[in-house]
Parts: sequence; C-alpha cells; structure tokens
Amino acid sequence: MLIFNGVVHPVDAPVIPNGYVELEDDKIKGVGPMEALPKGCEGPSLDVKGGHIVPGFVDAHCHLGLFGDALKFEGDDGNEATNPCTPHVRAIDGVNPLDHCFQEAREGGVTTVLTGPGSANPISGQGIVIKTLGAWVDQMVLKAPATMKMALGENPKTVYNGRKETPTTRMGTASVIRTELARALEYMDRQDKADTEPGTNAPGYDPRLEALIPVLRGELPVHIHAHRADDIATAVRICREYGLQFVVVHGTEGYRVTELLAAEGVGVITGPILTDRSKPELAGLTIENPARLAKAGVEIAICTDHPVTPIQYLPLCAAVAVRGGLEPEEALRAITLGGARLAGVAHRVGSLTPGKDADVVVTSGHPLEWTGSVEHVFINGIQVK
Repeated sequence: MLIFNGVVHPVDAPVIPNGYVELEDDKIKGVGPMEALPKGCEGPSLDVKGGHIVPGFVDAHCHLGLFGDALKFEGDDGNEATNPCTPHVRAIDGVNPLDHCFQEAREGGVTTVLTGPGSANPISGQGIVIKTLGAWVDQMVLKAPATMKMALGENPKTVYNGRKETPTTRMGTASVIRTELARALEYMDRQDKADTEPGTNAPGYDPRLEALIPVLRGELPVHIHAHRADDIATAVRICREYGLQFVVVHGTEGYRVTELLAAEGVGVITGPILTDRSKPELAGLTIENPARLAKAGVEIAICTDHPVTPIQYLPLCAAVAVRGGLEPEEALRAITLGGARLAGVAHRVGSLTPGKDADVVVTSGHPLEWTGSVEHVFINGIQVK
C-alpha cells in the first residue's frame, strides 16, 4: 500500500509538507517527500489529497475492555477490590475485545492502548499493551505484562475506609506498598539461597510475591496513580527506596513539582483533562499541566483514562493541551511516540519509522483540528476504516 500526497508527521523526524508512507505487509517500508516517491510500487495506492498522515494514536493509560460499555457490575472487571494487594491479577484475563468501544477507538484512530486494572488497591495488578483490532486478546498483545499498577491518594482510602480496613490514610497506603515490596524482597532472598546453598528450603509458592519479583528486578515498570503533588512525591520516594522503574499516571498537580520530576527523570502520563473536578484531589486540575511539565523537561503522554473520557476523544484531549500552551507537534507526540515510550512499546509503534508496525491514520486536516475527521485507519497494515 502506498499512501501519498499528504502532510506526513513522522513524529521522530521533521514534518514533510508533501510526502508519502509506504506499507509492506504489516510494517512501514518507507517514508519520504513526494519527489522521492518509489517508482513501480506494486499493490494499491491511496491519494490522500493534501490530508495529514500520522502514526496510529497511542493511549498510554486507559481501562478499555475492562469496564464494559453501557454495563455496570456485569462489565466491571477493572478492580479486584477484595484485597489491598493484588499484584498477581492480569489484565489479559479481563479484557473483552468485543466491547463496542474498541470499534470507536479504531474509528477515532486509536490503534494501541495500555489497558489494565484501576486504582482501587495500593497494588492493583498487571497491565497490558494491545492493539485495538482483534477478536480475542491473545492475538492483540504487544506486551504482557507491560506494567504493575499501583495507586496512592483518595481511591484506595475510599475503598477500604468503608470496610474499616487498612489503608484508610495516605500513610497506610504507602505502608501497604512498602510492606508488600519488603515481603517480596525476603521471598526473593530465600529463593536465591535455596538455589545456591544446599540444604536450604525454598519458600512456599506465593503468586502475589512472585508477581513482584520482576518489579523489584527492574524488569517490569510500575505505573503509579497519583494526582496531588504530595502523592506524586510519595510515589517518587517509594520507588526510589526500592530502585523501581516507574511512571506517574495522571500527575494532575505535576506542574507543582516539575523540579522533582525532571531531576528524577520521571515520565508522566497526564489526564484525563476532559472531566470535572469530581473529587478533592482534582482541585488543582488545569489544562496547562502538560505544557508546564514538557517545558520543564519532563517526558509526557496524554491519556483518556477511558471510560472517564471516551477513548475516541484522545486527539481532542491533546488539542485541549494545545489550548493550555503545549505546542501542536508536542501534543501529537504525546498521543503517539510519547505514549509508546511510556508504555514501553516505542520499538513497535508511535512513529512513522521504517520497520515499525504499519499503524497509520489519515486525517482531513491537522490531526488535532477537531473540525476535521479521521478518514482512514490502518492497523498492522490492515485497513479498518
């Protein structure tokens, strides 16, 4: 497939005012200006007539497929809120790829998502990166597990306060996370001794602690839910104590601690922005947050937190960030390559780079221009719109 005669946004390279993208099977084969258009290209072609050609959009934090569209308890599979620590639960076992919102994601140009557990628990479980095309989740996987979800702030407090169980305070939430990480370290140590010291017994199998071993080894990053500035600081403190690789999710008051985030090299998945201040920890919500973080040198992505903001409005969320001061191409990066980087799949998606997956979106105007439309969408080289 040759997609040509459009404004090409490679994202990892300068915009090409009039260019083409060539696809071969499920990969991007070539990108360039029209004067370098390949001769004798076999297969179909698509003249976009001055439209814009961009990578498939990437939502780096949502719950697509885990909270059913137009359903309540029957479709609520995003929180195993029966124990404060559930690191062993896996999003791959809960995603319903036949949920109607996957179609809306594709039609809106969202081709890749990081979906996973919600924030009811201090340690919530394992997230997964998937494409938005497929009939069963195993054929959609880019990375599984992709993250270990943790959460600070109001959500764990609210869930467990009603039961008079720990945690009911921010101190309690932090202590639960530390305690479980410490238990996992001891578990690892006993396993290592059993492997190296004859006569030493291995610990009894514990699926919760097993799930935390790759986290403590730095092999599985933590995505830690934190809105308020003090919760963000706690996230940094805990992850630094245990040497964890991590990303802050939401970071609503990230603009208040940009120096800390920049110094620690912490990425922030911002959003959702198209929402009201529904709880106290959102009191500092501002559309300027992504711009202020980016200006401070913090790597950002923009998310919908679907179903909080419907998944198809991811480009609109980026447009709102532009209204808040973010440069348009930076905002586009935040829903493509920035999202892919913070989701750990930038080697596969997020930019129009030869060798990456053939996930391409064609829009009638600039992709963040809301009066335009998504005209064509390709996922793995398959035209889905």
